[in-house]
Amino acid sequence: MLEPKVWQLTAGSAVLGLVLAAGAVALAGPWDSGQRKAERDWAAAQGRTGGAHHPGGHPGKPAPAPSAAGVLDELAPPVESLSAPADLPAGLRKTLGPLLESPDLGPAPAASVVDVATGEQLFGERADRPMAPASTIKIATAVAALSALGPDHRIGTTVVTADDKGEGDDKGDDEGDSEGDDKAKGDDPTEITLVGGGDATLDRKGLRALAEDTARALRDRGVHEVAVRFDVSLYSGPREHPIGPNDNIAPVTALMTGQGRLDDSARDSFGGPAPRSGDPAGDAADVFADLLRERGLKTSGPPAMRKAPKDADRLAVTYSRPVSALVERMLTNSDNDIAESLVRQTAIKAGRPASFAGAQQAVQAELKEQKLPVGGALLRDGSGLNRHDRITSGLLTALLARAADPDRPELRPVLTGLPVAGFSGTLQGRYTDADAITGSGMIRAKTGTLTGVNSLAGTVVGPGGRLLAFAFLAEKAPGPDTAQRALDHLSAELTS
Repeated sequence: MLEPKVWQLTAGSAVLGLVLAAGAVALAGPWDSGQRKAERDWAAAQGRTGGAHHPGGHPGKPAPAPSAAGVLDELAPPVESLSAPADLPAGLRKTLGPLLESPDLGPAPAASVVDVATGEQLFGERADRPMAPASTIKIATAVAALSALGPDHRIGTTVVTADDKGEGDDKGDDEGDSEGDDKAKGDDPTEITLVGGGDATLDRKGLRALAEDTARALRDRGVHEVAVRFDVSLYSGPREHPIGPNDNIAPVTALMTGQGRLDDSARDSFGGPAPRSGDPAGDAADVFADLLRERGLKTSGPPAMRKAPKDADRLAVTYSRPVSALVERMLTNSDNDIAESLVRQTAIKAGRPASFAGAQQAVQAELKEQKLPVGGALLRDGSGLNRHDRITSGLLTALLARAADPDRPELRPVLTGLPVAGFSGTLQGRYTDADAITGSGMIRAKTGTLTGVNSLAGTVVGPGGRLLAFAFLAEKAPGPDTAQRALDHLSAELTS
């Protein structure tokens, strides 16, 4: 446990860092779509370490989350006071150069440090070399999804039926009807279909609300018995991630609840490894059928997978939180399931197949359209679990700088979703060593960890009050703990 004086120093650094960061980010425009919400809800003190190897216009669609007022303007220092010292690049070469030579970072780590306000690269070492990014690739996933979908987009899960049996049962007396005919109609269950829309955050609470609305709609139609079907046809291609069955990610399917987790981690938070179901969609359909029965409906047999009819009527719908909140949650907790969902939503928006291959094409095309330096990038997935992913440290800093662009406020969740060093998400337990503690509370960054691969990319308020974006990539590192400490040390040096 830290002594009181150390806690005071840490807290003081945190407050100073956050005030300075707030002033710098304020220059980039107001935050949009309630972008702090995911961090408040999901980033608080979780012991797990996320991604380590590790058509609008529907009547029932909720209104977009309101934008926050521009409350940070008074905190913003004058632009002229944020000029980086003229000797900063030379100082960074002198400070960071020797640290990059640490054997803990493998034989040839890459680095990029950029002045966010000007786009000037202040320090670079192999910055254009494509390397395995691990979970820092989620920064690219976030930028592509926000740019293509918009921060207010929500993902829907629906229940539909093409069967109108039961309608008109209470519409007066028809002499042609007989008691026998009514009985025959009642013995024939109405077929309903639970249609997955790709919401990787659908939980039991959302499924319960969907069942309640469905049961109400069916009762209004005079229906009391149903045959439950489920449709996962929105996604195509392999369900299994190339990493294979793994506690870090469920089979990638358009329908799941609790991210297919088989332990209690689905009850309180997401992120981090957990035993996963081999059939998340079937499990979700089973839970949905149980919830319908709890609401007085009879079900005919177990749920079966079947594509919904094209002319089906919608009975009920539930929506995810806005993409802005999903991005924050993905980045803070390094959530692999959300990452794979977001790249598929990006593919759907682009008219491409919602598969690993289609998502790769859509994300790379979106980033290229944004004139980002995608040369050499290979984005085989959205989560970074694929060891064949490649990205440059220069692209990572360009993505972070673009997220702070005053003309691109829709990208701001990329910055606000980054974990805070020493305080939240996958950085909660880091920056505790003496050579890195100055970064605690001052740095926001996305982590990345695979066997032999360690990365860190984020933002920090550097000398002169200028907001800096940084990215460090290391391959063939001898050990994850020592590599993480070396990365923490590197980034902490940017605060002074």
